[in-house]
Amino acid sequence: MSDMRGLNIIVAAGDGARLYAALETAMAAAALGKSVRLFLQGEAAALLRTPVAHDGDPARRAAGQPGLAELVAEAAAMDVALFVCQSGMALAELTADDLAPQARPSGLVSFLVGAEADDRLVVY
Repeated sequence: MSDMRGLNIIVAAGDGARLYAALETAMAAAALGKSVRLFLQGEAAALLRTPVAHDGDPARRAAGQPGLAELVAEAAAMDVALFVCQSGMALAELTADDLAPQARPSGLVSFLVGAEADDRLVVY
């Protein structure tokens, strides 16, 4: 699978289940040695407000799976780049200091400019 292109993921809704799935997909691609970038757009920006948590965390932990904060930390440790929409931050009244330390503010245009021509783009 060494010919797999880089992966760019956009989470386009403020739905924690989508972010869990996007992070798991990002981590799987990173485990295969691929370059992975994840962008939380619009209302999804609020999902990375500290302390990072989601309503689905208790059920996930009860099933032996990591919660949202653990997934974010693990993804960042695997070199998944995490970007948060500046417009979404404004909607959620967030500053850069309010975000998980692994995330950085970005605009959608900047995120897309950073994608390579042959990268894949997935939207959750």
